[in-house]
Amino acid sequence: MIGKWHHGNARDFMNYTAHKGYKIDSYELGNELCGSGVSARILPEQYGKDVITLKTVLRKLYPDPSSRPKILGPGGFYDEQWFNTFLEVSGPDVVDGLTHHIYNLGADEIAQTHKDVSTTVKLFGPWSGAWVGEAGGAYNSGGKDVSHAFVNGFWYLDQLGMTSTFNHKVFCRQALIGGNYALLNTTSFIPNPDYYGALLWHRLMGQQVLSTSHDGSPYLRAYSHCSKKTSGISVLLINMSNSTTFEVSVMDDLNLYPEEYSLTSGGYSTYVWQREEYHLTPKDGNIQSDVVLLNGTPLKLTESSDIPAMDPQVVDAASPITVRPIP
Repeated sequence: MIGKWHHGNARDFMNYTAHKGYKIDSYELGNELCGSGVSARILPEQYGKDVITLKTVLRKLYPDPSSRPKILGPGGFYDEQWFNTFLEVSGPDVVDGLTHHIYNLGADEIAQTHKDVSTTVKLFGPWSGAWVGEAGGAYNSGGKDVSHAFVNGFWYLDQLGMTSTFNHKVFCRQALIGGNYALLNTTSFIPNPDYYGALLWHRLMGQQVLSTSHDGSPYLRAYSHCSKKTSGISVLLINMSNSTTFEVSVMDDLNLYPEEYSLTSGGYSTYVWQREEYHLTPKDGNIQSDVVLLNGTPLKLTESSDIPAMDPQVVDAASPITVRPIP
C-alpha cells in the first residue's frame, strides 16, 4: 500500500528555486507511475490527491499566476481508465498538461493512442492540454544505428504532424543530448539530422492545424498548418515508400512568404505565385547517414559553429510537388 506524498523535500527545493528567481516552466510529479507503471506504480486516486498537494504548494510559492510554473502529469504510458480517474480526482484547473510517453518506432497504431489521449482531455480535463511528455522512438537510449541517423526522421516528423492533428500542445523529444536518440552528437555536439527537421518544423509550422487529406497511397503522409510568421500554408509531406515517387498537387496553394512577380504580356499584367520547398535527403542516399541534405546541400555547421543557412528552393506554385523515395 502506497501512502500519500511527503512533499517536504520537494517544497524546500521549489522554495529555493523561487527565491533565486530561477524561471521554471513546469513541474511533474514522478515518472511513469501510471497504469501498470515502470518499476513502480501508484493508484490514480492517490496520484490525483498528490498532484492537488503539488498545486497547493505552487500557489503559495508563486502567488502571481502569470509566473507560476505549470503542473504536468502523469508522465507515463497511456492507460485510459487510469488517466480518466486521475483527472476526475485532481479536478478543474490543477493539471495544465496531461503528459503521456511514447516509444513506438515502426508502429502505426500509435495514432489511436494520440486520439484517445485527446478524447480523455476533452471529456475529463478540458482545462488542460494533451502533451507528449517524452518520446524517443526506441526506448533505452534509442537504436544504435537508427535513432541518430536520417532514417529516424521518418518517425519523428510523422509524430510531430500526427500529434498536432490530434490536438496535442507540446511534443518533448528525448533527448537534446545523451543516448543514441539525442538531437546533438553526444561527443562533438554537432546536430544530428533530426535537429534540422525539428528546426524546420519550428520555423515553418504555425499553431493553427489544418485538416489535410489525400486520395493516394498510405505511404504518403501529409500534414499542414497555417504558416508560422506570414500568411500562407506550410505542408509537410513524407514519402514512406522506398520505390514510389509521388507527384502531389495542392489545392489553393499559397506561398509561405507571398511575393508577386508581375509579367507583362499584350499590355496586361499577370501574377505568378511562387512556392518555397525544403527537400530533406540523406548523404549518398544512405538512410543511416548522420548527414542530412537540404535541397541537395549538406547541412553542416559554419566555421564559427553557427547553424547554416537553410534556404528554400523556389518553384512555380502551379507545378506539382515531387516527393521522391529513398531506396
